[in-house]
Amino acid sequence: MATLLEKPAEIKGARSMGHMALHYKTKEDGPLAARLLSMLGYVETQDLLLPNGSHFYRFVVDPRHSPRGDGIVYVSVVPDAQRDLTKAIHEALGVGTDHEHAAVVAMREKLEEDPEYSFHYGTLMESLEDLENIFLALEDANKNDPQLKGRLKLVYNRALPGNADVDARLDASPIYGGVTRYAYGKNGVQAFVETDILASGVLGETMMLEFDYVFPGYDRHVLSIVEWE
Repeated sequence: MATLLEKPAEIKGARSMGHMALHYKTKEDGPLAARLLSMLGYVETQDLLLPNGSHFYRFVVDPRHSPRGDGIVYVSVVPDAQRDLTKAIHEALGVGTDHEHAAVVAMREKLEEDPEYSFHYGTLMESLEDLENIFLALEDANKNDPQLKGRLKLVYNRALPGNADVDARLDASPIYGGVTRYAYGKNGVQAFVETDILASGVLGETMMLEFDYVFPGYDRHVLSIVEWE
């Protein structure tokens, strides 16, 4: 007989993803973090100045979420205790030095190979053109913006090849045309931005944000089933 813990919860109402809480590294980085999220298409709905001088931001992934309790991205400065813990970890493992612990080196190598290897947050786009325009602007900012220059790492994954229509569209894309990396699935693409303005992961150094697009009309796509070539 199944126990209560083994039985799936009986939910009568609809559910949705509620919110994600992100952190920027320093008080000074708050406005820059907010500007970056705005560039990524998130909509700012609140900027609360806290007694410690930092900003607490509320964003939504789409304007239609503004009056609701879902689709929210909260952004605040890294809490003191978390910062102290991260500092202790860095000191113990030699993070950022020429004698980094072997486990740190191995983790960096895995993250370099695969942006999805560790914690990341994904946003689904309804328009491939919107995704392309956002990342073209990020490419320009990473080269020319005084505040963002060199602080963004961009990585693109094409859909697994084999669909002639999808392949042709991506060949003509301003960001996917020359890409040789592939997603773990068909009929959809991924774009990643990693930045040291935000902090997450086991080392608290950067944050990886993922943006996805799925071509319409396909039940089998990168977000519905994981595949390899």
